Amino acid sequence: MRRQNWSPGRKRYYYQREFVEVNLCLGQYEIRPVSAGISSDARSMGRVGASPGDRLKESPKKGLKDFAKKLVDSKTFTNKLQDWFSRKRDRSVDGKCPIDESPFHGKFPFESPFQLEELREFDFALEGIGFQQLLRMPSGPDASTSGAVEADAYLALEDFLHAGAQSLWEAFWSKEGPTPFYISCPYGVGSKFHTVEKAIARGKVGGLRGAALVVKNSRNSQGEWDHVAELALMRADAGDRSQESERIPCFADIGEALFYGLYMMLSRSLSKSNMVKYGDCAYVLVVDYQFGGVVRLRGDVNKMDINVNRVYDCAVEWIQQHAEVRVSSFDQIWNKLGNANWGDVGTLQLLLATFYSIVQCKGLPKRSIAELAAEHGTRLQKRRIERRPREVHENGSDSFRRHQNSRTHGEIVEIEDESESAIRKEMEGMKLEPGTVLWLEDSHWQRGFQIHEVLGDERRSLYSSTSLEEPGKLLAVYVGSHPSEFEPAWEDMSMWYQVQRQTKVLNIMKQRGISSKYLPQLVASGRIMHPGPCHRQSPGGRCDHPWCGTPILVTSPVGESVATTVARNGVFNTDEALRCCHDCLSALRSTVSAGIQHGDISPDHVIRMASGERHFYYVLVDWGHAVLEDRDSPAINVQFSSTYALQERKLCPASDVESLVYLLYYLCGGTIPHLESLEAALQWRERSWARRTIQQQLGEVSAVLKAFADYVDSLCGTPYPVDYEIWLRRLNRALHGEDHGKWIDNSAPTGRNDDVAESSGTSGASYS
Repeated sequence: MRRQNWSPGRKRYYYQREFVEVNLCLGQYEIRPVSAGISSDARSMGRVGASPGDRLKESPKKGLKDFAKKLVDSKTFTNKLQDWFSRKRDRSVDGKCPIDESPFHGKFPFESPFQLEELREFDFALEGIGFQQLLRMPSGPDASTSGAVEADAYLALEDFLHAGAQSLWEAFWSKEGPTPFYISCPYGVGSKFHTVEKAIARGKVGGLRGAALVVKNSRNSQGEWDHVAELALMRADAGDRSQESERIPCFADIGEALFYGLYMMLSRSLSKSNMVKYGDCAYVLVVDYQFGGVVRLRGDVNKMDINVNRVYDCAVEWIQQHAEVRVSSFDQIWNKLGNANWGDVGTLQLLLATFYSIVQCKGLPKRSIAELAAEHGTRLQKRRIERRPREVHENGSDSFRRHQNSRTHGEIVEIEDESESAIRKEMEGMKLEPGTVLWLEDSHWQRGFQIHEVLGDERRSLYSSTSLEEPGKLLAVYVGSHPSEFEPAWEDMSMWYQVQRQTKVLNIMKQRGISSKYLPQLVASGRIMHPGPCHRQSPGGRCDHPWCGTPILVTSPVGESVATTVARNGVFNTDEALRCCHDCLSALRSTVSAGIQHGDISPDHVIRMASGERHFYYVLVDWGHAVLEDRDSPAINVQFSSTYALQERKLCPASDVESLVYLLYYLCGGTIPHLESLEAALQWRERSWARRTIQQQLGEVSAVLKAFADYVDSLCGTPYPVDYEIWLRRLNRALHGEDHGKWIDNSAPTGRNDDVAESSGTSGASYS
């Protein structure tokens, strides 16, 4: 992401002017510098006094422009792809067989642009967002088999695209002002765009190829291909009808979609207006009267071999060698009444493609998909409260059972709209007061803990306690959300990560022998035993008591978060900052060997522990969002998450240490502004690293911390591992002095001794 020290795998943002490019793949943003045309030098074309060397650079763009002018026939392009399509199929097909009559056999040879989990999260995010298609899609046997594209179908498609884009824009970007897109229809490449009404008036509806989502431009209201954000191709019968349960895209549909996708990317590359800012990916929808799917084409058109005498061969070679093609299944979009199934998989795929197309034009949204999806847990809790009779909250669970038994008909009692206050009352009723004795039940034993102090807030239930068996040692008690009739994954996700997920992570650490004074230790986990009789029907069941079945996690140690320390005492001095950096690095060094990354480092998740009268050490806690495997996603914190985590929703090897640098910057007095969106967070990181603001702030505290920040800057976004050993040795020297001799490092899982005398390191960058 940085301006300096470019290396393979680096992700960079350049927000100066508008020359930015983004790759959108499975909901993960990959942004890298690009010009509006072929190169930064090509932007100098046509200027007065250009040198001969500059004029020679005009030829690539002119050649690409001539190339695009000759790329006009989608059928010729699709026929050229026939051999490639044939190789994609599981069995060989006679080359003379028309590709639109060649069905797939076996596994579909293209991967989908979207994962099921991604669609599920998008579905949660769209809860409460209204979509309304006013014009119905025509249906019936004649509409689906005649092969004629009617005017009503184009009007319905136009209304569908408008409703989807408008609702997505208002939900994720802005509710103020008009939507910056409109719908227009092309007759083909190189043609002008027209509204459906205009095509109907001229009797030319049959010549339309589809409907496009076009970026509004005050200078040109008719639409140009370089302004197209997304194109929807209208077919009389899209896909192969041999399997009614799941329609399979045919080669003709895919080939035409690839043709128009390539033409959109070429137009963006040649554009001077730069209306579509991130241009190396094109989404093309293919729909008919009932079904639809998504074709995504991604690649760098600058890698295409430009030969104006064989444009179709060059285009096909680029598709095969330099492009990534992904095709979704063709699922039902409109029901028999012509209404869109907004919550079904087929429609979600089209809407998600529209979402990413808007991102390509207007940048990252103010509210991310994950942020809106996180509200699903709150809505679920409200629904659970609404479904229960008022007596549950007013008179307790026993009156609820009496209430049920007194009715011969299990009628549902209507309650007033007081769900918000009901949730608060229920949560307040589940708070533990100091002095309360809490009993924890596991499959083998029972243990008691006495609550001493409330440490949590409205986001988490955290307490300090002591074990009745060892009353002299303080422990941390995490209390989860009460399980409902729904499966645990549908509960309040914040508490689920703090209790159930963190329990899993700490158990894995324990099983793999990871132990360090800078890591939390698992003491106990299980379910709360409530006072009074329990009427559960099975060992794993639960009764009507509010506490029955509530998960609990007990860890050690208990300390004050560094956020609280800074708020009370001010910024860290040199020794405190060096010690915090060393201890957090030691914790990360211990877990990374087992393939575990924290993924959520922040001031709230580092606690300070007393070690003697004047000395402290620091423990990295809250491992609920730890990343154990590739499919795990880290927590998103606009202030402290790494750039790669914000961009890709995944962690690179240096993600945790990058978050640690932001933490140190905060602890040493650095100012992190209020960031309202992911885009703002990425811009702040780009500016701070480019201007070396972070290094300068840390350099005022310690030269070692400044060098560490430079080292982390060189690794951000790369696949290269962090050299923990060399930096721990340097931090030890800074803390204990050059002549300290041998120093015992208690952070290592094996408890081995590390010699402070540093050998010649083999790390890529070396900082003294």
